[in-house]
Amino acid sequence: MLFTDAVVAIAVTLLVLPLVEVVTESKTEGLTAVEVITEHRPQIFTFLLSFVVIVRFWLVHHRVFEHVRRYNTRLIQLNLGWLLLIVILPFPTEIIGSFETSRFTSGLYIGTILVLSLCQSGLVLMIRRHPDLEDPDNPVTRGELINSIVTAGLFGLAFVLAALVPNVGFYALFLLFLTPVISRPLAKRTA
Repeated sequence: MLFTDAVVAIAVTLLVLPLVEVVTESKTEGLTAVEVITEHRPQIFTFLLSFVVIVRFWLVHHRVFEHVRRYNTRLIQLNLGWLLLIVILPFPTEIIGSFETSRFTSGLYIGTILVLSLCQSGLVLMIRRHPDLEDPDNPVTRGELINSIVTAGLFGLAFVLAALVPNVGFYALFLLFLTPVISRPLAKRTA
C-alpha cells in the first residue's frame, strides 16, 4: 500500500506543474497576478477536477484494500493497471485544460476515468470472489460491490454521452450523482 500511496502522491503533484509553468510564462508576458488567474481558469478548473477525481479514487482504493488479507500476482497486476491510469490522468487533464472542450477532449478525459473505474471494480470483484485474498473478518459487502459496478456503469454512460452527443461534454459527469440513488435500492433488494 505504501507504493500505491507514493504513486498517487506523485500523480497529484504532477497535476499542479502546468499551473506553475503558467505563472512563469505569464510573468514573462507581463500579465498581472489577477490576469494569470482569470485567463487560465480552464487550467485551474481541470487541476481541481482531477485532484478531486484522484483523491476520491485513492480513498475508495484504501477502503477496498482494508478487505485484503493476502495478495496474489493477479491482484498486484490489476493494482498496477489502476496505478498506471492514476499516473496517466494528468495527461488528459492537461489536454482538457489547454484545448477547447470537444467530444474528443471530454471523451478522452472521461474515458480514462472510465477505465480507471473499471480497474477499481475489478479489484473489488477479485477480492470478493477470492476467499484466499479477502479478510474473513472484514469481507467486501454486496453494497460495496454494487456501488463500484454502478459507478463504473455511470462513467460508461457519461463517456458515451460526452463522446457522441455534441455540447454535452463534462456535464455528463453529473450522472455520477445518481450513484447512491441507484446503488442503495439495489443493495437493499439483493441483500
